[in-house]
Amino acid sequence: MVVERIVYILDDDAAIRRSLGRLLDSAGIPSRLYATPSEFLIVAAGLPAGCVLADLRMPKMSGLEVQARLLVVNAQLPVIVMTGQGDVASAVGAMKAGAVDFIEKPFGDEVLLGAVELALKERTPQLRSEAIVAAVALIGMLSTRERQVLEALVAGQPNKVIAYDLGISVRTVEVHRARMMDRLGVNQFAEAVRLGVLAQLAGGS
Repeated sequence: MVVERIVYILDDDAAIRRSLGRLLDSAGIPSRLYATPSEFLIVAAGLPAGCVLADLRMPKMSGLEVQARLLVVNAQLPVIVMTGQGDVASAVGAMKAGAVDFIEKPFGDEVLLGAVELALKERTPQLRSEAIVAAVALIGMLSTRERQVLEALVAGQPNKVIAYDLGISVRTVEVHRARMMDRLGVNQFAEAVRLGVLAQLAGGS
C-alpha cells in the first residue's frame, strides 16, 4: 500500500501558510492549507493519509487542542507542531501527547522538510517504537552530567537554574550542553530536546 504524501498546514498567518506550501511544493510534496482550527477539524475525519503541520499558538484554539481532537477523529495523522523560540515546555507537552516532532521558529527549509519526512515515515506504532529505542540508545551514550543537563533542558529550565541546581557554573552547563549535542549528533537544540522526550516516553514518564 502506497502512503499518500500530503501535508495539511494549519496556521492563522496567511503569509506563512503560502510560504510553507510553496516550499513543500518545490520538494514534490503536495499540501492543503487551513487558516483556522475549526476549518481543519470539520474535514479532519475524512482526510487521507499524510501528516499535519500545526502552529502551536493560534487564536481560540491552540495546536495542542487541535492535536487532542485529532486523536479522536483521525488518530492516523501524525502531527508536527511549530513553536516559538524558547517554548520548550509546550513542545515537550505536544510530544508527550503524541506529536511526532516539533520545530522551532524561525526554522530553515531543511529542518522543516526533515520533520515532514520523519512524520510521513513514523505513521505506525512500530516506527514510533523504533524511534524511541534509537533515542534511548543515543541518550545512553551521554555522561551522567550530560544527561542531567538534557533532562533539565527538556523540563524547560534555563542555564542559570540548571547551574544552581547542579552546583556548577553557567559556563560549565554550556560546556556540558555543547558536548551533549555533539554526542547526540545534533546541530539544533530542538533536536536534542526531541530525543530527550522520546527517551522519557520509553520509561512512561
